[in-house]
Amino acid sequence: MDKIKINSFELENVKRVKAISYEPTENGLTVIGGKNGQGKTSILDAIAWALGGAKFEPSSAAREGSYNPPKLEVKLSNGLVVTRTGANSTLKVLDPEGKKSGQKILDTFIGQLALDLPKFMEMSDKEKANELLQLLGVEDELKKLEGEYQEIYAKRHSIGQIANQKDKYAKELPAYDEVPQEPISASELIKQQQDILLRNAENQKKRNNISAIKAQMVTVNNLVDEAQRKLEELQAKQTQLAEDYDIATTAAKDLEDESTAELEEQIKNVDEINSKVRANQERQRALQEAADFKQEYDELTDDIQDIRDRKNKLLESVDMPLPGLSIQEGVLIYNNKQWDCMSGAEQLKVATAIVRALNPKCGFVLMDKMEQMDIDTMKEFGGWLEQEGLQVIATRVTNNLNECSIIIEDGHIKGEEFSTTGKTTKAKPKAKAEPKKDVKEEPKAKDDWGEF
Repeated sequence: MDKIKINSFELENVKRVKAISYEPTENGLTVIGGKNGQGKTSILDAIAWALGGAKFEPSSAAREGSYNPPKLEVKLSNGLVVTRTGANSTLKVLDPEGKKSGQKILDTFIGQLALDLPKFMEMSDKEKANELLQLLGVEDELKKLEGEYQEIYAKRHSIGQIANQKDKYAKELPAYDEVPQEPISASELIKQQQDILLRNAENQKKRNNISAIKAQMVTVNNLVDEAQRKLEELQAKQTQLAEDYDIATTAAKDLEDESTAELEEQIKNVDEINSKVRANQERQRALQEAADFKQEYDELTDDIQDIRDRKNKLLESVDMPLPGLSIQEGVLIYNNKQWDCMSGAEQLKVATAIVRALNPKCGFVLMDKMEQMDIDTMKEFGGWLEQEGLQVIATRVTNNLNECSIIIEDGHIKGEEFSTTGKTTKAKPKAKAEPKKDVKEEPKAKDDWGEF
């Protein structure tokens, strides 16, 4: 379907406009020039009012000092003729067959932002991105992903803070070497000490037994001298005692008492040792908790990246209104640049492409205040418009015809005479001076901005 454009407009007594009739170029850029306060913006406001309805009606629509009410007529490329006339600015929409319609039919093919592009240009980066998301039809799904992203991001942030706190706390705790991993029991140490003391007492008993046997041997030897008659009995006993002595000596020979010094030292310092053990355990637990939170943080980071990948895949699956245009982290990106890093031409190109896509039937856009753009930028933008088959009617503060299509002066087109009847007659164009022979002149920029 062909895009609907403005074939011509006739405006009288609107704001600063006295009487203007003009046919903008079909494709490309039509620039309305002139000094400030001459009626350039009034032309755009009048066209927006004619086509957009009451929401675009200026607060003071009638030209100051005029006895006649505003009169607006816009002819569109689909054959519709739109007029607003009379004290009440009555709307009339006629089709080529003479049938009447109203604002409702205009709203079906005229984009609201096409009549008010500055509204889009002044939006925040997020609002611009939302306009594009609504256009692409993925806003709800992307909002769902964005909700998941924000939830996981907040959780990850909290986990990261806890992990850092745990790690810092763990590293500030004291650490002790050469202590057991578990607290020691004083009662167990005392029991071990008692066991050793019992074994040592048994050893001492055995040693005492040797002394006793020795004493008995002395007594027996004396008795032998005194009582020969008991010799045989005593000799037998002597032999037995000798055997017992040998056995006892052999048994006691390799006996070695165990030291309780280490246990006594441990018992003495049990509280200090256990304090160090508990400090080491606390530090180890804190380090483990920090590691656990760090692992959870890393897992949440993976989840966030997964959502980013799904968002990018979703946006890559839709047709953007302009090659190189995308949405990253909720903002518009064009050729890898955010809005504030785009050139003026790039911003206008992106805005126009999105506004065009919002209502593909609408083939024109109104733009105000293009004086911020240099000539080369306007040419670049105009060339793109022509290539895309789009029509832009814009204003620029300039009196140089090389920079605009027409110049507005005191509410009418410079070079056209204005009468109190509201009629205009075009002034005869000035004769062009013929170039001198054999002198090459640089070609001047054309007035028709549609060719840029």
